[in-house]
Amino acid sequence: MDSERYIQLEEAYGAHNYHPLEVVIERGEGVWVWDVDGRKYLDCLSAYSALNQGHRHPAIVAALVAQAQKITLISRAFRSDQLGLFYQELAALTGYEMVLPMNTGAEAVESALKVARKWAYAVKGVPGGQAEVIVARGNFHGRTISLISASTEPLYRDAFGPFTPGFVIVPFGDAAALAQAITPNTAAVLIEPIQGEAGVIVPPPGYLAAVADACRRHNVLLIADEIQTGLGRTGKLLASEHAGVRPDMVVLGKALGGGVYPISAVVADKAVLGLLRPGEHGSTFGGNPLAAAVGRAALKVLVDEHLVENAAVQGEYFQERLAEIPSRHVKEVRGQGLLIGVELHPSAGGARRFCEALQQRGLLCKETHANVIRLAPPLVIDRATIDWAIGPIADVLNLA
Repeated sequence: MDSERYIQLEEAYGAHNYHPLEVVIERGEGVWVWDVDGRKYLDCLSAYSALNQGHRHPAIVAALVAQAQKITLISRAFRSDQLGLFYQELAALTGYEMVLPMNTGAEAVESALKVARKWAYAVKGVPGGQAEVIVARGNFHGRTISLISASTEPLYRDAFGPFTPGFVIVPFGDAAALAQAITPNTAAVLIEPIQGEAGVIVPPPGYLAAVADACRRHNVLLIADEIQTGLGRTGKLLASEHAGVRPDMVVLGKALGGGVYPISAVVADKAVLGLLRPGEHGSTFGGNPLAAAVGRAALKVLVDEHLVENAAVQGEYFQERLAEIPSRHVKEVRGQGLLIGVELHPSAGGARRFCEALQQRGLLCKETHANVIRLAPPLVIDRATIDWAIGPIADVLNLA
């Protein structure tokens, strides 16, 4: 079948909860993908950072196949030979003492919120049912009922109420406003070091450190949502490291599955995650043997191939080259590592048309918040490929 037939099938039988570009991907390798008609594209979205290690990394695929040939799923009523090793390796890499495995990013954020509430009642002494969590305006933590309750984006909220109580919303980047919002009932602050879905919004220097200081002074947990920014995307293992901050809990996902399997996790020390007792929280698939084996391979690739360091070097170079493009449409190029946003002036007519034009020139990316082109290629990208990408990007940014 050709692309048009596949698109017709999706439109006819699938819920219309996405607005994808009109390209039908058939296979991928490294930073490249091919559509069903044989056209080749540079993937500059990386499934929103789920493909940090690139498409079909051979070591990760091999781990998936090897484990699938032994056992894929058991109940957490039993133990597996992979899970403890996954815990140990993820804890050692991130510097935390314990791991809580889940499947998706939203599940992991929900898990962190549950743990924070239990900590508030059991340790801080917040009265039962009164724990609050401070979040930032413009956040994106997922689309569950509770997480859209913490959102300020009308598209995520309209028609989906009533909402979960217990969230306090403050401006992103304003540490003073956040500190002022803390009360004796504040259990945690949930924050993205960089707001990806909001348009690659980088906070002012010193912001995250000031937030962490306020949390320490007021006995509040700091939860960093590093689902998109973590595991090397910004040129550090965790984006929080840029600010010299060690959060109390870190939420990981996306690249933890190496682009081949959904895996997420919360990492924290025993004083926090150790509060959970059997039966209080769980997941049928979370921590299954296949996930654990894939996660171990994904982490090994990040370390052995120095992808964190490559993201720092290539990200700086990519941003420099983008900033050199003369275009009346570009308001700002910003980001950290290989998480880059090109914000356009409102007069440019929206980012969507530029992403569609880039598709025609062999580069895939996606608009975010109407006027921002997000560029986030796999961390295996090299300088020569970036040099190639600058050609079509420059052409498109100079469209009428």
